[in-house]
Formats: sequence, structure tokens, C-alpha cells
Amino acid sequence: MKAIGVDLGGTNIKAAVVDSEQGIIDQVTRPTKANLGKDLLLDRIGDTINDLIKNHEIIGIGLGLPGMVSKDQTTVKNPPNLPGWTVVNAAKEITDRTNLPCRIENDANVAALGSLHFGAGRQFDSFIMITLGTGVGGGIIFEKKLFKGTQGMAGELGHVIIDYHGPLSNSVTRGTVEAYLGQRFLSRFASDLISQNPSNPLYEKFSGDFERLEPLDLTNAAKEGNELAVEILAKSGHRLGYAIINYVHMMDIRKFVISGGVSKAGDFLFEPAREIIRKHMMEPFLEGFELIAEELGNDSALLGAAGLAFDSFS
Repeated sequence: MKAIGVDLGGTNIKAAVVDSEQGIIDQVTRPTKANLGKDLLLDRIGDTINDLIKNHEIIGIGLGLPGMVSKDQTTVKNPPNLPGWTVVNAAKEITDRTNLPCRIENDANVAALGSLHFGAGRQFDSFIMITLGTGVGGGIIFEKKLFKGTQGMAGELGHVIIDYHGPLSNSVTRGTVEAYLGQRFLSRFASDLISQNPSNPLYEKFSGDFERLEPLDLTNAAKEGNELAVEILAKSGHRLGYAIINYVHMMDIRKFVISGGVSKAGDFLFEPAREIIRKHMMEPFLEGFELIAEELGNDSALLGAAGLAFDSFS
């Protein structure tokens, strides 16, 4: 079987032909140009798909995009970075332009589907994906299916509060998981600590412009033995651990797959998280617990979007 996976971001439209066994076999990237308006953007997505399907038998289309998606996976509400999109039945709009059935899903949920169909999540019946990117998102897979909640909006893992006196992020309150583990928020936290340690090589490298500091810089410094970088990543890992304890106690799902740029810190982040989990999670929940990294990288969204089509139309 072949399906089209589309990853709609604020910068680029990425689309791929995905084979259910082989994965991505053809793909294209085009600028989003969201500022041109909703209808022209939908036309661009439709044109991109129509160019791809000329030489393939396609069962349907899956589209991953930001925003809150309805339970029937047709309509998105107020997606960020897409001007003019208030409430849009994007599935119908794409079907009208391609004559193929379409389902849509939140981009973090799509990453979970990518893991389920093609990545580390294939080995689990139920798992929680946490995406540590610019923000923090996630998806809940329960018995091989995406858990959507009552209105379709479950899985906003980054907005769970772990310290209501904590820092601000994109959430409506302080101290959410995203405020500690979203890429730019982690960098802000790191910049504050580095500023207090002017003798550290990280201070010399970034003090002129802390905006350049990325989590990957902390990971590379930690690998070189920089103790401050190790400490910063460990503190972030502790917060990841507390977040995971909340998710496990709530959902009784014990397998966790972590993706996104911040996850490249690997065991500098994961081992402190496991330490907190071993220490503070209710003991019966520790049985069968696993925390692993997803290695699909940038392909996860396209593969997951196609997985949405496989689930819906096969």
C-alpha cells in the first residue's frame, strides 16, 4: 500500500509517497507561503500532492499540521503560523483538490503515529510519545491506536503544570513542562546559569549573544566533559522525570518514546529522568517501565501522516 504523507509547517510544505513496508519512496518540499492566505495555501498543498501521485497508486492522504484537530480528524481550529485559518475542514479542502480521501491530525500526534508504524514504537501496543522540539508536544498510543480524548484534543503534554510558580512559556500558566524542556525555554534557563559562571567555556563562547545557544551546544559541551553543561541537562532531565511520573500515574502507560532536537542529549537527559522516576514513581508502576529515544528524525512527521492514511483508508 502507498499513501501520501504531508507535513505542513510555518516554513515548508513537505510531502511524500510512503510505502507501508518500505517507508518514504518519493518526496518534495515547497515553501509554505502562508502569508498569501488560506485558499492559496490549500491550493499549494493540493498541487504538491497532485504532482506526487502521478506515478503511484495511492489509497489516501494524511496531513499533519499545528493546532487543535477534531475527533473525526477533518477540522483544525486556529492553527498557529497559518494566517486566516480559524476553523477549517482541511480534510475536505484537500479531498476537493486531489480527489483522494484525506484525514488530518495535530503534528505531535502525527509524530506518535510515525513511531507506531515505522519507528521505536512498533514494539509497543501502548506508549506515550514526547516531542522535545521548539515547544513540547506529544501523542498517546493506546492499544495501537491514537488516543484522542472526548473532543479530539488529548495529548497536550507540554502544558501539564509541574511548578505553578515556575517560568512562563507558550502556555497560559507558569511552570509547565514546555517551560523547562522546550528548546528555546531550556536555552533561556541555560543562559541564566551560564551567566553566573563566567569562567566556564560556554560563557566565553555565548556571552556576546546568548540567542545563539542551542540545546545541541549543551550536549556537545557535556560530551567534552563540561560539568556545567552536564548539570544543566541533568536538571532538565529531572523535570522530564517528574512529567513522566504524572503521565504514568494518570494513564497507566509505561512505555515512553522521546523525540525532537532536545532528545539528542540522550543519556545526559534520560538517565537523570530515570533516576527521578525510580525514586518517586509509585512502585507498582515501575514494572515494565521503559524510556527510549526515537531515531526517525525529520522523517517522523511524513511517515506518521502516511500512517494516519493507512489507519483510516486501508
